[in-house]
Amino acid sequence: MQYRYVALALCTLAFTATMVARLVISPVVPQITADFAVSKGAVGLALSGMWAAYAVSQFPSGILSDRLGERRVILAALGLTASTSVLLALAPSYPVFAITAVVLGAGAGLHYSVATSFFARHFDQVGRAIGIHVTGAPIAGLVAPVAAAAVGVRYGWRPALLLGAAVAIPIFALFWLQIDRTPPARPDVRMRSQLEIGPLRELLGRPQIRYTMLLSVGGAFSWQATASFLPTFLIEHHGYSAAGASLLFSGYFVVHGATQPLLGTLSDRFGRDGIAALAFGSGVVGYGSLVAGAEAVVLAAIPLVGIAMSWGAPVQSRFIDVLGASEQATGFGLVRTGYMMVGALGSVVVGTLADVFGWQAAFGAVVAVLVFECLLAVLLTLRDRP
Repeated sequence: MQYRYVALALCTLAFTATMVARLVISPVVPQITADFAVSKGAVGLALSGMWAAYAVSQFPSGILSDRLGERRVILAALGLTASTSVLLALAPSYPVFAITAVVLGAGAGLHYSVATSFFARHFDQVGRAIGIHVTGAPIAGLVAPVAAAAVGVRYGWRPALLLGAAVAIPIFALFWLQIDRTPPARPDVRMRSQLEIGPLRELLGRPQIRYTMLLSVGGAFSWQATASFLPTFLIEHHGYSAAGASLLFSGYFVVHGATQPLLGTLSDRFGRDGIAALAFGSGVVGYGSLVAGAEAVVLAAIPLVGIAMSWGAPVQSRFIDVLGASEQATGFGLVRTGYMMVGALGSVVVGTLADVFGWQAAFGAVVAVLVFECLLAVLLTLRDRP
């Protein structure tokens, strides 16, 4: 097998490991709230903190990669994911749990931008490669919710969270053994110079970057809300058991995983914006059906939600298209930090809306966000049409 495919496969597995550690929390949220005697909004705040820390790490991870090389940074992400998963499972109180969740997010966040810039240099069809890499999240979603729910029901939420470490440790070993040392891209550039406001403002001010950021913010908001609360929504709003909700959550990730490479490949061929509009439009129908529909409609809506949350393949490829080769590690990290910081509010906003107004209002907000994103993608498609 060519080395570039080995690198892409192991980067995907590493992304899976960092995602498992975060996704095993969602199925046991009811147990965590009961054990610590806190509200769903409080747990949503901790999860938003975790995802915000994950977002913040994207930019410095690119800077670290330029100085240290991609291999070291990805190994650091896996090591921190494993160790903080153990600490999260041992948390004696809600404040310690919340702080540890934030640290977990920061460590896991070192991976994605660095890995993307690493394998993007080896592939011409970057949309397809990114689509494959992003399947790390659906792979995690296929396994983690069901496993966490099963372990949680039998042994409690603390052993369920240890699943994150159980996955990260062997993948750390595989990456260490199989991936060659990567020389730093810019070892002589001072880190302080990469934090200067002027160049960063110029990059973020480019029209194509601004439009792509808008597309990404809504997608990230919706993804965070889904990852944090879809199982709880299915349990409390539709009356599913924990096992049934986790099975549907896994079904969502199956579709999500299958459509990521497909949407990436289609965006390589037909354009990023039209395929993004297709994804977001599927979300409008899917989430709208979840809010308003009965059980039979829910079963039909889950695949549409999976398609919707595959927006990352065309939209992230749009970033790579407009960033120069020397900008991809730091630049992609910067834009991911920006849109994911805002998107991380999805957990706390939806959790709080559910506490105050109920689940229909909470996921109705997700529908409204996706309507805006779909319309923006359609407008961009029409604008660029010759």
